[in-house]
Amino acid sequence: MPNVPGASALPRRDQIRREAARLFAARGFLGVGVDEIGKAVGISGPGLYRHFAGKDAMLADLLIGISERLLEEGRRRAGGGDGGAEALDALIRGHVDFALDDRDLITLHDRELLNLKDEDRRTVRRLQRGYVELWVDVVRRAHPSLAVPDAEPVARATVHAVFGLINSTPHSLGPSPAQEDRAQEDRVALQRDSMAALLHSLAHGAFSAAAGTAARS
Repeated sequence: MPNVPGASALPRRDQIRREAARLFAARGFLGVGVDEIGKAVGISGPGLYRHFAGKDAMLADLLIGISERLLEEGRRRAGGGDGGAEALDALIRGHVDFALDDRDLITLHDRELLNLKDEDRRTVRRLQRGYVELWVDVVRRAHPSLAVPDAEPVARATVHAVFGLINSTPHSLGPSPAQEDRAQEDRVALQRDSMAALLHSLAHGAFSAAAGTAARS
């Protein structure tokens, strides 16, 4: 689920989404004005209102869209494969890819929820709960010792811990490179691949450790 390279090839509404996410992630929702977003996509600030009702609407579109994408993709991945172990591996790989390839969006997902309007925040929370429940179910299928009723809190806590690990680590890669900086893109790609392998291994290790703890209880 990576950002699409070459913003100029995107429809205007998607260009606005991309630049709003980049600016909000870099300076915070409250630190960015509509005129700045417009300048980043080559239109006037007022011209943005043909696409979004305002800055609040942009943030809601981004955060609700992120949450919907995660849940939809998670359901697709959880439904594939021959068992819980394959489904869990697919979920981990998908979330790692999302966190590393859409670093601006994962930053917003973590940081800007309180700046949403109440109704939009409730929508995001509902989608997030669905995503967590999906993971908890798959983790318990993949690790039988976590499937017993008393182990459900352990499975849930480990899912949240793995999310914290995956969602925070991409910040160490820094901001996405400028499109024209191909050398930097190559360096980031190498960093990204190494980080993806590490996160994948750590996530599986966390779930295995939780399963071992539950088995000994």
